[in-house]
This record gives sequence, C-alpha cells and structure tokens, in this order.
Amino acid sequence: MKTGKSGSLRTMLLASSLGLASLVLAVGTAAAGDVGLAGGPRHLEAGQPVAMVHATVEAAQRALAQGKSRPSSGGSSSLSYHGGSGGVGVQTAPAIYVVFWGSQWNNNDPSHEAATLESFYAALSGSNWSATDTQYCEGVASGTIFCNGQGTAAGNSPMYVSFWYDHQSLAPTHPKQSQIAAEAVKAAGHFGNTSASANANVQYVIATATGNNSSGFGTQYCAWHSSTSSAYGNLSYTNLPYITDAGANCGANFNNLGADAGITIVAGHEMAESVTDPFPSTGWTDSKGSEIGDKCAWNSATADETLGGSVFPVQPLWSNADNGGAGGCVMSY
Repeated sequence: MKTGKSGSLRTMLLASSLGLASLVLAVGTAAAGDVGLAGGPRHLEAGQPVAMVHATVEAAQRALAQGKSRPSSGGSSSLSYHGGSGGVGVQTAPAIYVVFWGSQWNNNDPSHEAATLESFYAALSGSNWSATDTQYCEGVASGTIFCNGQGTAAGNSPMYVSFWYDHQSLAPTHPKQSQIAAEAVKAAGHFGNTSASANANVQYVIATATGNNSSGFGTQYCAWHSSTSSAYGNLSYTNLPYITDAGANCGANFNNLGADAGITIVAGHEMAESVTDPFPSTGWTDSKGSEIGDKCAWNSATADETLGGSVFPVQPLWSNADNGGAGGCVMSY
C-alpha cells in the first residue's frame, strides 16, 4: 500500500513519539548513580554567576548513551566541600520563600502547580527524605568528604516556608537570568530579609507561569539555581519554570508516577541542592561539578514518598555515607 507524503509524515511522527517513550523508559530503568553528567554548572548569561542546571530526561539519556555515566560509588564520585562563600557553605536552618511571579499567574494555572508547590514545600520539614542533606556541613576544611560531627550540619527541621504572589504586573515573557535574579532581590526586600545574615539560610524560588518560562526550559534544562549579589548580601535563588509545560522531558509520567510528577521531582531536586550548595559551586559538589541532586537525577529509584502525611513523587539524593561510605543514591537518611 502506498502511503504518499502524508503517510510518511505520520510514520515519522509516530517514530518520534515512540523514540521519546523509549527515552523515558530507558532513563527510568537506569541503575542507581548512572545519570547526572548532563546536569551541573553552566553559564547561561554573560556577566551572571554560574547556574547549576537540572538536566532534562533527554539530556540525561543522551549522557548515558554516550557512556558518560557517573560511577555508582567511590573515588571522585563523592561530594566534597569547597570552602563556602563568606562563611556559608550549607543552609543550617533552611528557609524557602516561593514567589509566583507575574500577573500571568492570574486565573492561569492549568496543572494547579501553585497549590502542589505550596503543599510540597510545607511537607518537607523534618522529612526522612530531605534529611539526606544533613550529612553535609560547613566550617570544615575544603576537600572534606565526611563531616563526622565536625562543623555545622545542614538543617532539615524546622524548615520555614512562605509564599508571595507577585501578580501586580507582567513578568518578562521569557525572563533572562539577570531578570530572575532581580526578582529574587525584590523578594528579599518584600520579606524583610535585608542583610547578609538574614539571607544566609534563605533560598528564593522564582516560579514562572505557564507559557512564560525562560528560554531553554524543557530542551536545555528543567530548572536551575544560582546566586546573586545585592544590597542585602549574597542571595541563593532558583528558577522554577512551569514544569508540566515540558511534558515527559521534565518528568510527566516518569516511572509511571503521573502527569504532574515532574513538579515535585524538580522542585525537590533544586531545594536539596540549594541547601547543600547555596552559592554555587562553593558548597558540596563532586569532582566534576555535580551536586546532591544531579548525581541521582531521573533515577529508577524515583518514587512516591510520604512527606508530612501526604504523598509526593521525589528523586533519590546522593549520600556519601551510603554503601559503607562508598556513596550512593538514597530516598531517606
């Protein structure tokens, strides 16, 4: 039977769809510690500090296919301390301030991401999942791998969370890193965090509305975190796009966890990294620049976890202490 041009096009589209499905399946069944190379430090805008990028599913799969997987344990795979910035190397009493930026959010949240994020961040405090952060510390020598009770550990409980709907005006259509950084500075002023000491344990999550994400979202990254200098001291902040806009490439139906799974998988990844490396890359990274979340991103162990009495999909995090100190990806600590 002849298909003609339209039939050929349908065949190409089907092949493309099947390819994406196979890609998601392949990453979803990868062994612990295999994926993470595609995430890590990247310069996104001239004159701006390095951003720590959360790889897309496709980028992670490409790295795996090219044989660039992380070693599952030992040696250069361990996270080590890099001295901190201004005495801050981890967040010892984490506070999360979430900004839903721009009037584009008004009556425009088809996947109910704002409500999901509010519930998720509120449930993190004291959880066994986020406790993995607490094995990392500050106030120790650069190069440290195991804190062993030395220094001051990253915090987990209580974790302060607050939200701001900055809806009075339009956010930039596709905001650049410098514009997202400026919104983080604005948020610091709004929340009254007007000194370096007030911001030492704070991360600002700048969430953009559907269709209003920064360029590169869904193709180059799912989210990223960085820092910016300001009159209020150095600020740690995250660019959190409208995750479901990217579909399967940022976690929709990953490991059969549901169409909205990527929302909390990605948000949790960025939260954990901001606690252990608030001012990239001066906190805890491995020898190639990957952080606690990058090393276990889009891992087959990603699953639903009960946090604060509710269930959310989250990825495993890297623990130096796992496997008798050889390290590995874990869901609790």
